[in-house]
Amino acid sequence: MKKNLAKLQKIDLRDVWGIEPDFTNWLAQKENLDLLGEGIGVDIKPIKTEANVGQFKVDILAEEESSGRKIIIENQLEDTNHDHLGKIITYASGYDAEIIIWVVRDVREEHQRAVEWLNEHTDEKTGYFLIKVELWQIEGSNPAPKFDVLVSPNEWAKAIKASPAGGELSNTKLQQLDFWTKFKGFVRAKDTRIRLQTPRPQHWYYVSMGSSEALVALTINTRENLLGCEIYISRNKELFKFLQERKEELEKEIGEQAEWVDAAVASRIKIKKEIPDLFSQSEAENYYVWLYEKTVQFQKVFGRYFREFNK
Repeated sequence: MKKNLAKLQKIDLRDVWGIEPDFTNWLAQKENLDLLGEGIGVDIKPIKTEANVGQFKVDILAEEESSGRKIIIENQLEDTNHDHLGKIITYASGYDAEIIIWVVRDVREEHQRAVEWLNEHTDEKTGYFLIKVELWQIEGSNPAPKFDVLVSPNEWAKAIKASPAGGELSNTKLQQLDFWTKFKGFVRAKDTRIRLQTPRPQHWYYVSMGSSEALVALTINTRENLLGCEIYISRNKELFKFLQERKEELEKEIGEQAEWVDAAVASRIKIKKEIPDLFSQSEAENYYVWLYEKTVQFQKVFGRYFREFNK
């Protein structure tokens, strides 16, 4: 049976957002920052729009929800130019930002090369993203935004550059980076709702809880061959006490006993799984499944208690 197919039509950005502040106000809404963040693997929590940097103003000042790293977002509903290229560097220095996002209508080749150069010549903590925004509709439907990531940090290259061992990562660091990169790909193919960060060569990987109170921390222990999943609570002893008072019912819901750790700054509620070989290729998918399922479970169970705590 023949099916009728609709045609996609590109919409001029100015037809929806007449001026750049209109676009900034739209983008600053949580659901729209989530859409942008999904494309680049960063959980974006807005702080302020039109934030002062000397006599200038950055369109959106934000932070990465899982780490608190500062983010600046500069919007341009026209082709890239030298003026805005200079602005993103000025704003980044003004707020000591580590994640710099330049959202534009279209990109000139020389400016794309410039952003690529910035990524190649800055440290592993700093990343520049150049993103093209478009609007599309199908036969008179409401316009839908599409973010196309044109330039992003090369995490492998930055990690190697930051290595103290003569520009080389240790075998363990390379395996950690490979593990989290493949884990991210596994989850993204399975569940687009989970916001995933950029993988790094380290033994932990943070996943957002959708709350600034805490996050899910996944861990891999190469010495003891252990997988771990924990709730990481930074500087909120009242929340940890609230959860600890409900320890029995919480552990019943997650189906096992957890280790409760209350350190000077951060508090943790964690579970572990012993495995035969952390970097076994034949077992890798089983490890990803366990980490993914525990992440979803922790988000669901602890998320409900977080909401109760905040009432």
